[in-house]
Amino acid sequence: MLDICLLGTGGMMPLPYRWLTSLMARYNGKSILIDCGEGTQIAMKEKGWSPKPIDIICFTHFHADHISGLPGMLLTMGNAERTEPLLLIGPKGLTKVVSALRVIAPELPFEIECMELTEAEQTLSFDGFRIETFKVNHNVVCYGYNIVIDRVGKFDVEKAKENGVEQRYWSRLQKGETIETEQGILTPDMVLGPPRKGIKLTYCTDTRPTDSIVRNAKEADLFICEGMYGEPEKKKKAKEYKHMTFYEAATLAKEANVKEMWLTHYSPSLVRAEDYMKDVRKIFSNAVAGKDGMSVTLLFEE
Repeated sequence: MLDICLLGTGGMMPLPYRWLTSLMARYNGKSILIDCGEGTQIAMKEKGWSPKPIDIICFTHFHADHISGLPGMLLTMGNAERTEPLLLIGPKGLTKVVSALRVIAPELPFEIECMELTEAEQTLSFDGFRIETFKVNHNVVCYGYNIVIDRVGKFDVEKAKENGVEQRYWSRLQKGETIETEQGILTPDMVLGPPRKGIKLTYCTDTRPTDSIVRNAKEADLFICEGMYGEPEKKKKAKEYKHMTFYEAATLAKEANVKEMWLTHYSPSLVRAEDYMKDVRKIFSNAVAGKDGMSVTLLFEE
């Protein structure tokens, strides 16, 4: 299962009633943070989630509302006596940006590794999950992210017997191990059925609609997408500043055939996002106006 919390839903500046856009995901003891604007620490504390176990922080881009909270977050991690290395992922230039921000957080009890994205699309594999990155269309280089948990097929006794696999190897193969024997190499596919549906989260913000979003969000269990403006008359402004309206986000969700969409990254001028959702749901029925602290646990299908 994958735990998801939309820590904040605001764009540009934190407000008394809305923190800046940030997402936290937890899976199998690992925690991933996407974006870290001003106030992210407070949003996390309000939710009751801790920054100490964060293993990876991903950045969509380097505008202040998505990264200015990093120095404080690093200091908090250090004060919590963290010693494990921290991986940061983001567009090209990440190392330089992080070094500049660390002028006010120069001494930390843990190592920081920066992984810079250089391709239009990249896949990064970790223990039990993968992060897929894809470029979107903002006025600076900006990426969207997928968190994907694959699920192997069920153990198939008949298949194991047909392939002549001795029973003593079944458990190890079922766990994904490849085994070298005197008779040859045994692989998990010799005892497993076809892969089952896994879990997929897609997150993108600060962008115009793009084919890359539709392609990468395809069949996502949860699609968290920017909706800067709910007012239909602000579509021209969205185009000018390379953001999206609620209705454009809903169209992407429909085209990508996702299960559910949460809107986020609202303009400071947008007060009541729910006022516009009736028309949004005419485009994509399972659309939700995201709220700070909103969370869900995504489960494997039985």
